[in-house]
Amino acid sequence: MLFNEAGQFSRRYADDRRVFRLRQDRLALWLALALAFFGVPLLASDYWFSAILIPFLVLSLAGLGLNLLTGYAGQLSLGSAAFMAVGAFAAYNFHVRIPGLPLLFSFGLGGVVAALVAVLFGLPSLRIKGFYLLVSTLAAQFFVPWALVKFGWFTHYNTSGVISAPPLRILGLDFGSPQGRYLLTLTVVVALFWLGRNLVRSELGRNWMAVRDMDTAAAVIGIPLLRTKLLAFALSGFFLGVAGSLWAFTYLGTVEPHGFDLSRSFQILFIIIIGGLGSILGNFLGAAFIVLFPILLSNLVGLLPTGLIASGQLEHLQKIFFGALIIAFLIKEPEGLARLWQRLRERARLWPLRY
Repeated sequence: MLFNEAGQFSRRYADDRRVFRLRQDRLALWLALALAFFGVPLLASDYWFSAILIPFLVLSLAGLGLNLLTGYAGQLSLGSAAFMAVGAFAAYNFHVRIPGLPLLFSFGLGGVVAALVAVLFGLPSLRIKGFYLLVSTLAAQFFVPWALVKFGWFTHYNTSGVISAPPLRILGLDFGSPQGRYLLTLTVVVALFWLGRNLVRSELGRNWMAVRDMDTAAAVIGIPLLRTKLLAFALSGFFLGVAGSLWAFTYLGTVEPHGFDLSRSFQILFIIIIGGLGSILGNFLGAAFIVLFPILLSNLVGLLPTGLIASGQLEHLQKIFFGALIIAFLIKEPEGLARLWQRLRERARLWPLRY
């Protein structure tokens, strides 16, 4: 019985409010963090840092940002990549135009600007919802890249329209190597996931879930719909803005406005659908699937006889498989991979008595 709660009692109110109440869960968390911070930097190669681990972490954070808005607050959005672009370009401008501004402050200020823009595009949620709100947020996906290209001020009047990452130096330490960029990304992602976990367990998180389940009933019991919905858009925009800064600075190094196109928004939406709506763990599971599945598919195609599948068709096959998996998850397991993990834990609690 690997997850047996027998003998683990809550003697204080603070113990009852722990994020991880079981001793096994807390131990697993600390082991995972120790492996991520100390084990992976020693074992992983530069390819793993640059092509797998960093995009996995950034996409997990972006998935968390959208999950706060859609999975917990029930507000549909297709402007995730636009808010990532706002965060990336805002962080770049803060860092370039304010000499001596710490890099982490630039990330934070970029997230704040993205939060303000998200609130602006979230105002229609006070009157409309569902599919109509989805179309409303889609406007951000077209307006933001257009504005970033149209006005050269955002790119510091770079004729190519591309921004380049500043030196990744924090407190005199250089994080420019693949290992350093991974550790910087991991630190920011862990801190924001801790914040997000506490948000969904707070009074604000409970208000979000009440609005998601039935906004009319939430208004009747005294939950302020205006403030609750706009806070959901603001905090979602903040998380997405920081994710956009990490995507531009620690992953790509250089980025253009069209790098945050509509396909990126769909990619983030697929992460929370496959991982699980309203789940913190689901963001990691969905991002891992999105990052690793194309690599796995490429390796499987490489095992087939030469010429059976043309190299140009591989991208189309990925889209076909992704679409089929989305439909399968929506039909068979709408709560995503997080629900499958939860079922595995429930079986582990009873093993070996039941089997």
